[in-house]
Amino acid sequence: MTRALITGVTGQDGRHLSELLLAKGYEVYGIIRGQHNLKRAILEREVPEVRIVGGDLTDQGSLISVLQQAQPDEVYNLGAMSFVTLSWMQPELTGNFTGLGALRMLEAIRIIQGASPSGDGGRSIRFYQASSSEMFGAAPAPQNEATLFHPRSPYGVAKVFAHHITVNFRESYGMFACSGILFNHEGPRRGPEFVTRKISRAVARIKLGLQDSLVLGNLESRRDWGYAGDYVEAMWLMLQQDQPDDYVIGTGETHSVGEFARCAFEHVGLDWRDYVSTDASLLRPAEVDLLLADPSKAREKLDWEPKVKFESLVRMMVDADLALESGA
Repeated sequence: MTRALITGVTGQDGRHLSELLLAKGYEVYGIIRGQHNLKRAILEREVPEVRIVGGDLTDQGSLISVLQQAQPDEVYNLGAMSFVTLSWMQPELTGNFTGLGALRMLEAIRIIQGASPSGDGGRSIRFYQASSSEMFGAAPAPQNEATLFHPRSPYGVAKVFAHHITVNFRESYGMFACSGILFNHEGPRRGPEFVTRKISRAVARIKLGLQDSLVLGNLESRRDWGYAGDYVEAMWLMLQQDQPDDYVIGTGETHSVGEFARCAFEHVGLDWRDYVSTDASLLRPAEVDLLLADPSKAREKLDWEPKVKFESLVRMMVDADLALESGA
């Protein structure tokens, strides 16, 4: 039985990936930092087959211990301070967790499998790094694997470090290490602090009479939005290839925050202009205006295509929040 170890297992991607791997017959281990919390309770309810192990991306020794315990064939590093806005308020913690955390896991794998600079090694562990479209930042669109990074947030900067250190370990030690440069991917499991879920949740509450309005920041900011359940399949496919490589994963379409809000309100028969206002305090210190993936390489080499389209994604999220808020 193939074994996988997932950091960030309690997040949106971690739960989707756990379900995918379990369906493929994997034994899945998930790293959780600290004791019992709400996210752990959600994971245990939704995906109870995941074997929980204690570990911390800021603690090298704990990662070595977890690898010895789980003995994984594949490691998926999804753990990060993933809320971009928070990265300006906690930039050092973001760099330590999101950037150096990837380095610590790679070094732990190198130690465990006995890799050497010549590429010789003992037991082989395949590593996936969750890179991000936020690394592109102000880079011209469309963005692909050859596009130069221009991050516009501490989160994006930390992800660039994690991405490059993954490439460096691949080239220095012959490790099977891949990075998936995933563009924005959403779904009902997205945290309510993210703008897409903030919108879908507000629309549901307004429709049900539980809320009067929705305040947003930059309505013109454009993103390449897909469904998280589709994107975790791309993660798995990367680790099934003969050679490690890096891939951009996205839909090849871009939509504004305003479009997302309009589509969400239209789904429940409301005009978004009657409920949405903007507040300059919600703007980022350095905005990312346009992210648009060129996923040609993933289509060609991984045979991967997103299944859920933009409008279906928005409706899925609103329907899930309607059910949640109504207690259905």
